Amino acid sequence: MAKNKGPRRPKAETPKGFRDYFGAEVTARKAMLDKIAAVYHRYGFDALETSAVETVEALGKFLPDVDRPNEGVFAWEEDSDWLALRYDLTAPLARVAAQYRNDLPTPYRRYAMGPVWRNEKPGPGRFRQFYQCDADTVGAASVAADAEICAMLADALEAVGIERGDYVIRVNNRKVLNGVMEVAGLSGDDKEAERGIVLRAIDKLDRLGVDGVRALLGEGRKDESGDFTKGAGLLETQADVVMRFIDWEKEKNRILSEGVRASVIANSDSWGAFKNAQYFDEIRSDMVPEQRAATQALINRAAIFHLSELVHNSKVGTEGVDELGTISELLEAQGYGPDRIIIDPSVVRGLGYYTGPVFEAELTFEIKDEKGRPRQFGSVAGGGRYDDLVKRFTGQAVPATGVSIGVDRLLAALAAKGRLDTSAQGPVVVTVMDRTRMADYMAMVNELRASGIRAEMYLGNPKNFGNQLKYADKRQSPVAIIQGEDEAARDVVQVKDLILGAKLAQEASLEEWKSQPAQVEVPRADLVATVREIMGRHG
Repeated sequence: MAKNKGPRRPKAETPKGFRDYFGAEVTARKAMLDKIAAVYHRYGFDALETSAVETVEALGKFLPDVDRPNEGVFAWEEDSDWLALRYDLTAPLARVAAQYRNDLPTPYRRYAMGPVWRNEKPGPGRFRQFYQCDADTVGAASVAADAEICAMLADALEAVGIERGDYVIRVNNRKVLNGVMEVAGLSGDDKEAERGIVLRAIDKLDRLGVDGVRALLGEGRKDESGDFTKGAGLLETQADVVMRFIDWEKEKNRILSEGVRASVIANSDSWGAFKNAQYFDEIRSDMVPEQRAATQALINRAAIFHLSELVHNSKVGTEGVDELGTISELLEAQGYGPDRIIIDPSVVRGLGYYTGPVFEAELTFEIKDEKGRPRQFGSVAGGGRYDDLVKRFTGQAVPATGVSIGVDRLLAALAAKGRLDTSAQGPVVVTVMDRTRMADYMAMVNELRASGIRAEMYLGNPKNFGNQLKYADKRQSPVAIIQGEDEAARDVVQVKDLILGAKLAQEASLEEWKSQPAQVEVPRADLVATVREIMGRHG
């Protein structure tokens, strides 16, 4: 007869698509978010914390699939209502702005930080729970609000340790795309299907490249697996207009090579001292900062000139170009020049979602990919204007603009640059040599804590002293305190410098080890001063 094995034990494993964060990681993330929050607060934004759960109805168009409310989000039905874990931090803001519209100031400026959840297929570096860090202005129609968001984003990146020259914020405008659609003959209700395919194709530019997007504008595209995606079926002339909008590198080279420089210069009030044609070449690594800034300033003007030329027959397109010009002027007036923020028609970030300016922060330094090949780090933040934010709740159009920072991406960037401390120092450990003197050991711990020093008493089995020191090593403790019966009788303590001890054990000769003792005996009254001195030596 088979034995009854009892209930099956659960597996101790993280659910698929989720991960655990331990001490140093949590500390590093909090430190980074605190620096970003300080920048947002300095700009006059207020913190907002919303519930992790929203109604599916409130999430609305922010859902990945409105026809299947439990797809893309973690949702459940309760009392005939569908609830879901928040998909992002924007949908809760929409609900808050509508719910408290009579109490909140207008404009309402808020920042929010916290986890969001997406019920999507996980992959390498892609988790179902991750952190976002958002800042938004609701109720401001002026593009000055968009310019301010861009400036604030630049300040936030520099505050956490991304140096100037290692990032660029690229700005474009959805209205310009609307103008492009109009010029290409894709405006009107009867062209809605084609516009949708074009927008989805443009949003895939980073993944598919110029040729892939071009194929989707035409008959369609077959991927590597053989699956065919039907295209928008545009005429060659229509596709050419769209491609001139998104393939900025090609258009920039055309402008530079064809001497359109003269037209750009003629429309520039700040040409000033930069009349030398060499400044309008490509940006080169050997340029001094002034040359780089002057060159990029001209390329900014070339971008605005190019877009103006492309949509000059469209009212909405021209309005979008004018907004880009205003944003550029406002930023440069504050000192945020093209060394940090540039006009870039190739930015197509979520253009189906945004209604005006869009922006993306890209880190430009090189890292190695999983195959050891060099590549730029890429995007860590993005946002733009979305003026239909609150309208679905109130029926009234409410202008809004904002940005979202990918917290995990930015942490990875800081780690890649060596600017993230993930080796957080552990507490000072007061060891236990005599169980009958626990009160004395606890008094030492409290004295250290009262002086602002992180400390703990060993609470495991004190029988094996070696295990206590192994525990201190695993805790990455800088110092261990030892007081046995003999030390107590003489009112002294042994203070062991664990960091120096580990270093000497690895590197020092016997003579050096003897000349730099890692353990010293000091009067009990000097405990705090000695610990502070040792910790000061190690930073």
